[in-house]
Amino acid sequence: MPDFAILTNRKRAGIALVHSMAFLLLALRGFASPKLGISLRSGTTADFLLLMMYLTVASILLWLAGIARCTKERTYFGFCAGSASFGLLRTLFGDTTLPAAQYLRVLMLICAVFVGTLIWRFHSDELLPE
Repeated sequence: MPDFAILTNRKRAGIALVHSMAFLLLALRGFASPKLGISLRSGTTADFLLLMMYLTVASILLWLAGIARCTKERTYFGFCAGSASFGLLRTLFGDTTLPAAQYLRVLMLICAVFVGTLIWRFHSDELLPE
């Protein structure tokens, strides 16, 4: 039986899963608006705020992956951190310099949703009477 450190119950796993799905939808929406990248001297204040947000979120998710106890939980937070890191790279370098970043960001979130669903179902199965 996995020993979860962060996603310890069904409610926490459900909240994490909903967040992953929401960010997946936002990432898919990002295909409609290509990023130029801050490194190409086209950055606006919003781009710098987005960069700081991605840096903060990726750091927190990497920390959570580090303190996670079981493999499923560590994998989930690793995928989420990878997605945020690719978002950071996309904001920094743009889609023309790093075209794979948008696709990898979406792929990481799809994997996070899959693993998050497994974790949520694991906690749901615990509620079933034997």
